[in-house]
Amino acid sequence: MNGSVHQQPLAPDPPQPRRSMVVCAVLGVAFMAAVDEIVFHQILGWHHFYDRSTSRVGLLSDGLLHTAEVLGLVAGFFLFADLRRRRALAADHAWAGFFLGLGGFQLFDGVVDHKLLRLHQIRYGVDVTPYDWGWNLAGVLLLVIGAVLAVRAARRARGATAS
Repeated sequence: MNGSVHQQPLAPDPPQPRRSMVVCAVLGVAFMAAVDEIVFHQILGWHHFYDRSTSRVGLLSDGLLHTAEVLGLVAGFFLFADLRRRRALAADHAWAGFFLGLGGFQLFDGVVDHKLLRLHQIRYGVDVTPYDWGWNLAGVLLLVIGAVLAVRAARRARGATAS
């Protein structure tokens, strides 16, 4: 024996469609939060996560959003890697979950954060109606893509078990 440890490869687990979808939805939410934070908060400087106080509080709120997004990405990638390692990833369901997460974040941000809670607007000093329509319609489109992918994945999974 040369001192190296030999591990037997793991036997593949059965595909886990629900877990694949949930893990990738977490990744989708975190990814869209990163896009929002980087593009709209930092590069364009249109707003902070919380704009109803001082600039310092706005920067703090952006830091907390960024922390949550990074934690979501790290946790999501660890869970994704575990699914891949065990060969239990259901790829069709994973893509559906990713798009559902992207759209879910965007629509939640546009409706709840912008309109209901009024934490911030997309922009200030301009008519935000076109921005709201664009942001929310893009979120709905991403959700529709995710829903179509989820239905297609469920049909494929049912067809695979029926054969």
